[in-house]
Amino acid sequence: MHVDGNDDATKMAAEIEFSFTTLNEPARRHIHVFQIHQFLDRFAMGLTIAVVAVALIDRGMDLVQISLLFGVYSLTTMAMELPFGGLADSIGRKPVFLTAVVASLISLVLFLSTSDFYVLALSFAFIGFGRALRSGTLDAWFVETFKVLAPNVDVQPALAKAQWANALGLAVGAFLGGLLPDILGQVAKSFGFKIYDVSYLASFSVMLGVFVFTMLAIVEKPRPLNAPALLHGFANVPTVIKDASLLALKHPALSILLAALAFFLMATNPVEVIWPTHAKPMLDEGYANTAIGVVTATYFFSIAVGASLSPHISRIFSRRHAMTLAATFACLAGVQIALALQGSIIGFVTVFVLYSVILGVSETPASSILHRCVEDRQRSTMLSLRSLIQQLGAALGLVLAGTVAEVHSTPIAWIVGAVFLFIAVILILVLARRLAGEAE
Repeated sequence: MHVDGNDDATKMAAEIEFSFTTLNEPARRHIHVFQIHQFLDRFAMGLTIAVVAVALIDRGMDLVQISLLFGVYSLTTMAMELPFGGLADSIGRKPVFLTAVVASLISLVLFLSTSDFYVLALSFAFIGFGRALRSGTLDAWFVETFKVLAPNVDVQPALAKAQWANALGLAVGAFLGGLLPDILGQVAKSFGFKIYDVSYLASFSVMLGVFVFTMLAIVEKPRPLNAPALLHGFANVPTVIKDASLLALKHPALSILLAALAFFLMATNPVEVIWPTHAKPMLDEGYANTAIGVVTATYFFSIAVGASLSPHISRIFSRRHAMTLAATFACLAGVQIALALQGSIIGFVTVFVLYSVILGVSETPASSILHRCVEDRQRSTMLSLRSLIQQLGAALGLVLAGTVAEVHSTPIAWIVGAVFLFIAVILILVLARRLAGEAE
């Protein structure tokens, strides 16, 4: 390993370039444990991603009700995001994550038990609750522990390895989640379940495994969890939120990064949500749903490939993560426009795969910049603040894209969205200049 100054650093200390083979054994084991954890957790989620819409339709929901259910999920997540990120900083990451798994299990049980809209809304609220609890918990634990085990080593490649496992879990889960109803759906019906429930039952089983694996494999120095400690943790949440918000406002680099990520999601979330409705008319009706499932899995696999490529691309830019991110956003804008112009399924899937790879590349440079700007005591809260801002950007982008698509077309909506990516590029270039100045 060699020492290489980094223009992105907010501190004067130089970082050691990451090399997995030269890491000590505890650091390598730490990465492997987190990779397995991320794969299992996202695998459990991915099992339901491919079938959630059709499962709701199978339960008698119409499109308006489905939109309302996803609205319940989004509102719950945004309302809970910061408070529970702050709680993780106060009482520990592991217990908060375990609570998130319990919330996910409750949501699955509720879903499987009913076709009633209001009970399903409660199920989606628990999904949002679990999402809010997950945000900024074990990610913070991973970074903090890695820094202890491998002092001054560039964390970005380690984050990329975790992101690769994350996306791979979603991809495998989405593929199997779409396949299981075709294989076991009739068997499920013979036991009184609906066809798509088999994917939810599989998700429940894997989620139980995630709970056990977290209990056994994730090691965190225990913090007091008695009633007074919990009350103290909740009481500290407003202070933690205030401090994190002030940190974001007072730290120009964080403010610029968060604004850029909001514009990034305004552009890309509508593509992620709307693409099946745009691609399906290009397919033969007989195999359209199966093809959409395969492309969904390919989407996540491609993100995993992008995550694995991210450290190599970062080296091209001398590990100046802001410059890597600016170049990635610029490429993404161009590819999003190209995607909008595709009229055949072969061209669409080809460009969509490239688009997904670039999405995977973009994740870890942004995370690396953020982690350098915050202290451990505020790391979970800042990750939750990032998630909240990104979700707000995603929601705004989806509303705007839906309106433009309704008036004009989906391709026009995506092209308009690419403008937000160009705005994000400008913001990240400003960020790069600021970080370079701080490093001098």
